[in-house]
Amino acid sequence: MKNRLVYSTEQGRICPDCNQPVGDCACDQNNALLGSGDVKIMLETKGRKGKGVTIVKDLAMTADELKVLGKKIKSHCGVGGSVKDGNIEIQGDQRDKVKAFLASLDIKSKLAGGK
Repeated sequence: MKNRLVYSTEQGRICPDCNQPVGDCACDQNNALLGSGDVKIMLETKGRKGKGVTIVKDLAMTADELKVLGKKIKSHCGVGGSVKDGNIEIQGDQRDKVKAFLASLDIKSKLAGGK
């Protein structure tokens, strides 16, 4: 069994291929598509003290493209949010606004979950 470092408190997440911090990684892994392209928009409230967060999952984009799109969606909705683990998180129940915005960019999506 090979013992490889995957996280360091000094540097954060470590690339498994080149053993560099993910921010400094020069591998093709950073240019890989993160999602499958089957875009789902869902509302999540679990573990957030009852506050809703709209999550956009499975966008077939690189990490850099995802950050740019996340910024555009936040601006369009007029709320805050972040990009975490290949998902875009937008504050509040913004599912309809996000779906309309993605449709204007020719990105097919569907609402997932209940409510």
